Amino acid sequence: MKELMLGNKAVARGLYEAGCMVVSSYPGTPSTEITEETAKYDEVYCEWAPNEKVALEAAHGATIGGRRSACAMKHVGLNVAADPLFTISYQGVNAGLVICVADDPGMHSSQNEQDSRHYAKAAKVPMLEPSDSQEALEFTKKAFELSEKYNTPVFIKMCTRVSHSQSVVETGVRVVPEQVPYVKDPAKVMMTLNSRNAHVRVEQRTKDLIALAENCDFNRVEYGDKKLGIITSSTSYQYARECFGENASILKLGMIYPLPEKLILDFAASVDEVIVLEELDPFIEEHCKQLGIKVKGKDTFPICGEFSQNLVRKCMGMEVPESLHIDDEIPPRPPVMCAGCPHRGVFYTLKKNNCMVYGDIGCYTLGAVAPLNAMDLNVCMGASCSGLHGFNKAMGKEGEKRSVGVIGDSTFIHSGITGITDIAYNMSNSTVIILDNSITGMTGHQQNPTTGKNLRGEPAGKVNLEALCRAIGFNRVRVVDPYNLEEVDTVLKEELEADEPSIIISRRPCVMIKGTVHKPPLKVDSDKCVGCKSCMRIGCPAISVRDKKAKIDPTLCIGCKVCTQMCKFDALKAE
Repeated sequence: MKELMLGNKAVARGLYEAGCMVVSSYPGTPSTEITEETAKYDEVYCEWAPNEKVALEAAHGATIGGRRSACAMKHVGLNVAADPLFTISYQGVNAGLVICVADDPGMHSSQNEQDSRHYAKAAKVPMLEPSDSQEALEFTKKAFELSEKYNTPVFIKMCTRVSHSQSVVETGVRVVPEQVPYVKDPAKVMMTLNSRNAHVRVEQRTKDLIALAENCDFNRVEYGDKKLGIITSSTSYQYARECFGENASILKLGMIYPLPEKLILDFAASVDEVIVLEELDPFIEEHCKQLGIKVKGKDTFPICGEFSQNLVRKCMGMEVPESLHIDDEIPPRPPVMCAGCPHRGVFYTLKKNNCMVYGDIGCYTLGAVAPLNAMDLNVCMGASCSGLHGFNKAMGKEGEKRSVGVIGDSTFIHSGITGITDIAYNMSNSTVIILDNSITGMTGHQQNPTTGKNLRGEPAGKVNLEALCRAIGFNRVRVVDPYNLEEVDTVLKEELEADEPSIIISRRPCVMIKGTVHKPPLKVDSDKCVGCKSCMRIGCPAISVRDKKAKIDPTLCIGCKVCTQMCKFDALKAE
């Protein structure tokens, strides 16, 4: 059958057809749909793990148990999974193990745009890089075969455009290999002599994979005009085909690590000029230069940001067709927290109290943008807790009385627990606010260990945040309703003045959770409204000002009444 599929859905289909039995992941744009789509197949056990490290370890454990397994994550999630990755590369697998990682060039939903290809090289793990949905399906299936033949985990590297674009896919049937028996093998214990011997095996494996890369289905040459040769991969291949057509010859690399040598040398010798077209770092370019090939690459194309057909044309001095011109005068539309978002009142209160806010990764990162401007910095998942601890150790009482860490419920479980343990154990007088909105919001409403439901929405174990924080060593644990600005303000001031560490849990479900009951929208009494714009200070997209009077969009307002607590003239009323 043929079907139009997102790249991520095609990977999920590849996992299904390959007989994958276990998938453990942590959600992260642009990788999330891989696991969500796989979960639609009842034959595959799927779960959300607390973080990517746990996900990879669980998936690897399943392969040791003899079943094909996988995990999926975004590029920064691979940083978290790096610890087990390097040792699993040495240790090997029993059944096949596929690691799906999705990069985000252009940082559409990320705090950096690192290039995951470097992890493949550093960990000496083969990496396949599809350029469309059909290849996403095929490469995923073949990745399991490579994994089992060469006794290694295998990367499937996606990126935003491949993950979230659609193309036609021809589907096949599911074939489940026999479960591989578990056999005790002392050599798999990674220590001293075992690790040294494993390293030797890994180096030989890389040589074997280079030989495979020289003549395999993943890499192919498409000859056109031989005046120009382009070496490329992933979405850059699509841009090259669209911009040059038959006016160039192309070496398309689907196995991005290890890279072939003779294939690239022969291709370069067959054309007059060689250009390497790749997003982000000069990964292929540096390999070509090590082979002694004169190529153009980052001297022609940018090292930062996402590519496009127009960018490639401009860099190559080509004219952009009029039909593809983009109006540069279109005003930007930055992201904002939703109308009624429970995080808004917390950030408003933090700004009002002039707090230094060490933020974290999630919807609430938007607390940094106007008009709230209430977040000072963020680094990575969980850094708000441990970073705040370090800040206060450096600042002393001057910092402790005006600084807070802010972290979401899912991010807290991901890597905030160890941070607050540092606070409790090493006794900094720090205040951490956990924004519990009962869901993993930013990546599209996935369950997490605090929600009481698993990936499929079934009843599951539920972490009690209050009990957990007390067990770690916090005597002061407070719960507030973020819609009650007076309560939030009072509790914040009390905890900042306290002479011991404290946790504030701001608890209110995300307004976008399916089934959440909203109150009737508010309306403005024009006779009472004086146009002071106090209600605009919270940045709610449902509120605007027209003709010097506040206006409320009834299609957006959910009746949270946070704005009514800011109006001194009682001009905002329930319908």
